[in-house]
Amino acid sequence: MTTPAGSTPAGWYTDPENAQRNRWWDGTKWTENFSDPYAPAAALKAPEGTRVYNLWIWLVVVVPYLSLPFLFALLPGMFAGMNVSDPDSATRVQLQLMTSPAFVLLSLSGWVLGALVVLFSWLDWRWLKAAGVPKPFHWAWGFFGLAGYPVYAIGRAVVTNRRTGKGLAVMWVVIAIIVLTFIVTISWVGFLVAGMVAQMPTYN
Repeated sequence: MTTPAGSTPAGWYTDPENAQRNRWWDGTKWTENFSDPYAPAAALKAPEGTRVYNLWIWLVVVVPYLSLPFLFALLPGMFAGMNVSDPDSATRVQLQLMTSPAFVLLSLSGWVLGALVVLFSWLDWRWLKAAGVPKPFHWAWGFFGLAGYPVYAIGRAVVTNRRTGKGLAVMWVVIAIIVLTFIVTISWVGFLVAGMVAQMPTYN
């Protein structure tokens, strides 16, 4: 559109002097008010050379798994005397397991470490903004860390990569740790179950 006719209602139209922007038509004439028709893609790009890795994000990645060593404090000997045919025996062993220091520490550490993940997510988000990354992945996603989900770390990696072309290493490290933790946990649980079965009384 060049110059709107006099009957054209007021609104934003392509500026006849510069097709890269819009100009306000007040219904009778062009004004000196201008606007960009689209938000330029560069608006969500960080400056060249922007840093994306810091201590906080690596703490977000690693901290949730610091409770894993407590898993190895759960030993087959805790199931000694368990008799599947005796409900009282099974209940007693379960109570003993759930009140053991290892189990209590494993449970409580999950909440404490989850809270630390929220704190470190906020610190990382603030650091990214100061470093010049526009609209970084919001730190509030770190609250999923209380449930053991690395939502912030993975989302942060994807969004930061879009803004800077870097940052995916965080996601790959998270995935590697999850796979390793899954293998270790399943192996140890299998060991515990085998030990529990071995201690159960046998009947002819």
